[in-house]
Amino acid sequence: MRIEVTAQSDGATLDLRPAGEVAPSLALPWIAKLRLGLLLGLATLAVLNDVAFAAAVPLGWVALPLAVMAVSNLLVYRYPVAFGARRTLGSLLALDTLCLTALLSLTGGPSNPFTLLYLLQIVLSAVVLSKEWTWALGVLSTLCFGFLFRFNIPQPMLEMHHVHNGVAAHLIGMWIAFVAAALLITVFIGKVSEALRRREQEVLALREQLTRNERLASIATLAAGAAHELGTPLGTIAVLSKELELAAQRMSIPEAAEEASVIRSEVERCRTILERMSIRGGAAPGESPAVIGLQELAALVVGGLVESQRARLKTQVSGEWKKAELPVEATRQALTALVTNAFDASGLEGLVLLCAEGSGGVLRFTVEDFGCGMSQEALQHVSEPFYTSKGQSGGMGLGTFLVRMFAENVKGSLTFESEAGKGTKVVLDVPLVINGRER
Repeated sequence: MRIEVTAQSDGATLDLRPAGEVAPSLALPWIAKLRLGLLLGLATLAVLNDVAFAAAVPLGWVALPLAVMAVSNLLVYRYPVAFGARRTLGSLLALDTLCLTALLSLTGGPSNPFTLLYLLQIVLSAVVLSKEWTWALGVLSTLCFGFLFRFNIPQPMLEMHHVHNGVAAHLIGMWIAFVAAALLITVFIGKVSEALRRREQEVLALREQLTRNERLASIATLAAGAAHELGTPLGTIAVLSKELELAAQRMSIPEAAEEASVIRSEVERCRTILERMSIRGGAAPGESPAVIGLQELAALVVGGLVESQRARLKTQVSGEWKKAELPVEATRQALTALVTNAFDASGLEGLVLLCAEGSGGVLRFTVEDFGCGMSQEALQHVSEPFYTSKGQSGGMGLGTFLVRMFAENVKGSLTFESEAGKGTKVVLDVPLVINGRER
């Protein structure tokens, strides 16, 4: 079974303002596309009325409001947030209402079935703008519709609702206008709702990441407190146990010397646990990336192991890149934690493979063992803090969690592949940086 435990991020800055304030910014690009389609549709209808239906449409005057809409759309594309998304969007909808009024007054006035498009501006405002803008556009649309009753160029064919043979052009126009308005409203609201849902998911993901960071901060506090409180007594115990061992050797008491040696080894084990609790393995605060050879990095990992483990670790470096720019100490601690876990799962004689491959834009570290493997349930929790499958004899369950935090902080990924009884393969992908730039 394979599971990726890192939360991927595209590196974009997430807007944390309330949805009501973000909606205009999200909707503005779609409004521009909607206006472009509306502009082309109105121009096409004007030409069809003049050519196909021989209507007396003053195309010269019709082109004027269409040109105003086209110029305003170009300005929106060029300066999308020059005056603020909310003000820009509200102004565009008000301008569209005025331009629509001019077009309708030149093509039949209130008898033109496309008066239904007045509702489009109001609906769009209700979805993405404040109630003040919606009421203002509603009043403006009402006044403009009333304006059409007094100032319009009549189109006789649009004033006939019923004919003896066939269907009147006005009824056909009403149907086309309804379909167009319904389609525009459905598509637009669907796109904006999708954008808002996506933003809410991003906010939830960010909140989850913040929760993990807070948990990591508490671990840092725990580690600092433990190191401070336990460092002095552990040092005292180590010194006294050494003196006891030397005294037992001078007095030829091998049993006491052996017990003192065990005490010293247990003290070293406690120190190792405190080192593994160090937050540097997860966040590496303040560490600047440095260029290091992959073989040299592998040697650092080997040097941090106990003697019995060094002989059982096989390292391999391949790929087109033999050097990389990395946070060296954080990377070393992350790899050491993975290798140590692999040894714990391999028994006393099992081999562990550490491979480093730099190719393309990714530096891939692979740690593989052939030990007991993990169950599906263990894989689901493998990167959670304080989770361990080693029982009371194991560590505190922080190693993999800190590796996960390291991977997320460098915008990499951490993947586990394991099956009970068949070993585990861990893949740590880190963006490859050469000379300060990602490849």
